Amino acid sequence: MNDISTVNKLADRISGSSCSTSCGDGEGSLQVALDPHIKITGAKVFAVYGKGGIGKSTTSSNLSAAFSKLGKRVLQIGCDPKHDSTFTLTKRLVPTVIDALEAVDFHPEDLRIEDFVYEGFGGVQCVEAGGPPAGTGCGGYVVGQTVKLLKEHHLLEDSDVVIFDVLGDVVCGGFAAPLQHADRALIVTANDFDSIFAMNRIVAAIAAKAKNYNVRLGGVIANRSAATDQLDKYNAATGLSTLARFADLDVIRRSRLKKSVLFEMEDSPELDAVRAEYMALAETLWAGVEPLTATPLKDREIFDLLGFE
Repeated sequence: MNDISTVNKLADRISGSSCSTSCGDGEGSLQVALDPHIKITGAKVFAVYGKGGIGKSTTSSNLSAAFSKLGKRVLQIGCDPKHDSTFTLTKRLVPTVIDALEAVDFHPEDLRIEDFVYEGFGGVQCVEAGGPPAGTGCGGYVVGQTVKLLKEHHLLEDSDVVIFDVLGDVVCGGFAAPLQHADRALIVTANDFDSIFAMNRIVAAIAAKAKNYNVRLGGVIANRSAATDQLDKYNAATGLSTLARFADLDVIRRSRLKKSVLFEMEDSPELDAVRAEYMALAETLWAGVEPLTATPLKDREIFDLLGFE
């Protein structure tokens, strides 16, 4: 099947539509309207965002593993065409929802749950949404179809925690779609200008979605950061706060090379401290974090705050 045919069949099968002018998220907003009847109820839902390459998938997978160790039923949904969000949980690149749909000529009623849901470490249920061929479609449709399939197969009702791991710092209507389902948005960042600049745009996107959906900012996860001085400045200026911090450790890098979450790696004092931080983060999120009302900075204000001495 060629790329255009794939996109056309996907568009025909997925309920929901894109808004030609505005979907209520601000004047001129071009968003993807998902089926309003498809809701996630009964689970705590988190959407993880951050600059590309900052370690969102590593963070999401280890957080999912930590929730599983608390005895929670966890569902992780990768929302990246690269489809490697659940790589360390399943130890392989699992087929995507798009792959599964294409195999049945885009007739979702012919899919079985085992066609697109895979069990990973600690019983975490893993799904990779995938994405349309490059330059030919919107990832929001894929997220919408994935949630619809999970709802139809009752996997959402059987989950205590749902984690959306979302592509890079892309905040267009398509990849902002998980915010329509999430209770709390978490931002992974490093203690550097580029990561914080990207985070500022994500803060603005979440503020736009919060006008019409239940999603609220939950906080920041500092990753690959020995210090947090720059991040602390930004948080103080905007109203954000840091939930957890993970240093730039070789053991974390090696865990991905070994296709393993941190809870499977050989014990060491350094690793024990990282695991404890993930467990503390999972416990904090499960207990519930108060929503943050953050005010994003203008571009020039970020340069004035962090870019010049």
